[in-house]
Amino acid sequence: MTPEIGQFALTLALAVAIVQSILPIVGASTGRVLWMESAKTTAVLQVTLVAIAFGALMRSFVVSDFTVRNVVENSHSLKPMIFKVAGTWGSHEGSLVLWTFILVLFGAGVALLGRNIPVGLKARTLSVQAWISVGFLSFMLFTSNPFERVFPPPLDGTDLNPLLQDIGLAMHPPLLYFGYVGFSIVFSFAVAALIEGRVDPAWARWVRPWTLTAWISLTAGIALGSWWAYYELGWGGWWFWDPVENASFMPWLLGTALLHSAIVTEKRDTFKSWTILLAILTFSLSLLGTFIVRSGILTSVHAFAVDPARGVYILGLLGVTIVGSLTLYAWRAPQLGSGGVFRPISREAGLLLNNLLLATATATVLFGTLYPLFVEAVTDEKISVGPPYFNATFIPFMLPLVIIMGIGPFLSWKRADLPGIWQRLRLVFGIAIGVAGIVWYLQTDGPLLAVVSIGIAAWVFVATLREWALRIKLFDLPLSQSLRRARNLPRAAHGMTLAHLGVAMLVLGFVGSTAWKEERVLFAEPGTTVEIAGFEVIFDGVERLRGPNYIAQQGQLRVLKDGREITLLRPERRNYPVAGTSTTESAIRSTLRGDLYVTISEPATEKASGQWNLRILYEPLVNWIWIGATMLVLGGSLSLSDRRLRVGAPSPKSRSSALQPAE
Repeated sequence: MTPEIGQFALTLALAVAIVQSILPIVGASTGRVLWMESAKTTAVLQVTLVAIAFGALMRSFVVSDFTVRNVVENSHSLKPMIFKVAGTWGSHEGSLVLWTFILVLFGAGVALLGRNIPVGLKARTLSVQAWISVGFLSFMLFTSNPFERVFPPPLDGTDLNPLLQDIGLAMHPPLLYFGYVGFSIVFSFAVAALIEGRVDPAWARWVRPWTLTAWISLTAGIALGSWWAYYELGWGGWWFWDPVENASFMPWLLGTALLHSAIVTEKRDTFKSWTILLAILTFSLSLLGTFIVRSGILTSVHAFAVDPARGVYILGLLGVTIVGSLTLYAWRAPQLGSGGVFRPISREAGLLLNNLLLATATATVLFGTLYPLFVEAVTDEKISVGPPYFNATFIPFMLPLVIIMGIGPFLSWKRADLPGIWQRLRLVFGIAIGVAGIVWYLQTDGPLLAVVSIGIAAWVFVATLREWALRIKLFDLPLSQSLRRARNLPRAAHGMTLAHLGVAMLVLGFVGSTAWKEERVLFAEPGTTVEIAGFEVIFDGVERLRGPNYIAQQGQLRVLKDGREITLLRPERRNYPVAGTSTTESAIRSTLRGDLYVTISEPATEKASGQWNLRILYEPLVNWIWIGATMLVLGGSLSLSDRRLRVGAPSPKSRSSALQPAE
């Protein structure tokens, strides 16, 4: 009975979404207050109904209800409970329920928390959000029913993909979807503002918290997914430029540009066209990612569906959303106005260059992601665009962006004083050159780009600390007064500082783990010794273990440094009999200096009988990637807690900055 309740709740949610998509926006156009106010009721009703459906699906997994096809195909009675719960969103159908739940959750959030938003704008925003809900609810009900029954029910399920039976992957999709779908409400705000004819600093203030919430979640989701790939997939990498990885990375890039653009719109009443366009494109790329994952046009560890009908449906939804919103933007954009005037050397100009670099970098990733799919569709020939392309096209845009990041906070609004900026940054420049020189001395074999990149990371790190120190007048005032000034700074200022420091840490981790990685791959038998990065690794052999729903071969390797044993590593190769697949469980010795990383597998050749295939890597500085990502999330969260983002939007000084409704 529970699956039928979930199915009925989804059907009712679709009916409510249709009402919400029409009634409030018609009320806003005709001035009917009750119709506009209905958006709050329908938004709350929608989230309640979808929550019931989500709970019903989760219960089906928890109790192993094998009359539900989705449970049969993605669960097993012996699976640990945490992964039964994670199985709720571990399939195509389940992930859509989660996606839709987050979608309506954001709508309800605006309905309940946006008390200071004008009733007309709120009504239009929630109607646009309901349009998206109608699309996904109908897609789910007509092509991807999560509650489809199977009779007669099997005795047990076929198990969830073993690669997804990991705590990292249990948390990765909810965070990623919260980011993906979070940009939907920003998109709805943008479309509603274009329909209403009002884009001003007040609108930007309303949009910023939702943009920041989505950006934080997407950052955390990408970082968690990268960390999972690093320790679970067994190849020792944290990013492979997989199309599905790119599908989440592109909205993050444009979302970062959107976040900065909204600040300029709020502070200076300019970049209005940029902010609206970025809001539209960011969510459009989120939908594109959905199409890539669920259309069946690629095969990936992340991909779900292979049904072409689903792909056609999402392609249609994608086309309507992008074409419709961009057409509306093209109609309204000429009326947006340019806003405040600024000089070529100013904070506005720096943020404009920031937007251009991020947008161009996104375009290079988009081209590299879609080009192989386009070639295959036209010529039926499979080609691969891998890391060499992305590294050659993406990095040249990112390094100047990171350099500008160190300068930007020192620039004044409207007009900046270059001699004054140099006065403040010349010490920073000297320290960055010194750091690069030390790295060059220690790593004389280069590569040169890695040395320069480490210098740039030092530049951003020290420049960010320097700007923060100037804000609180550190060393210019007694320490007690400087600390008082630090306490009085807006939380958003501290958040920006922490996030920019996080970028420096990310660059450090990216460069170290890429440029100076060491690797050994060999056949080993008990007693084999391997030397790598100053360590001695001794292979002692393999033992057989049994887990809850798998059988493992666990290796044992002793790690020595200067003749002294420092740790014991136990990598595993797990076989899941029900699913009929195997996974690699790496063993890692982690330090801030670097990771010693080991995987084990059985040789593919009979000539190596009695031996084991060992892969041993040393990944310098790799943990600074996770530290940097954590700093980004904490910095964004600190900014989100700023009181200025909670007390409401400022009243615009005049309507001159607003769009005038079309005659």
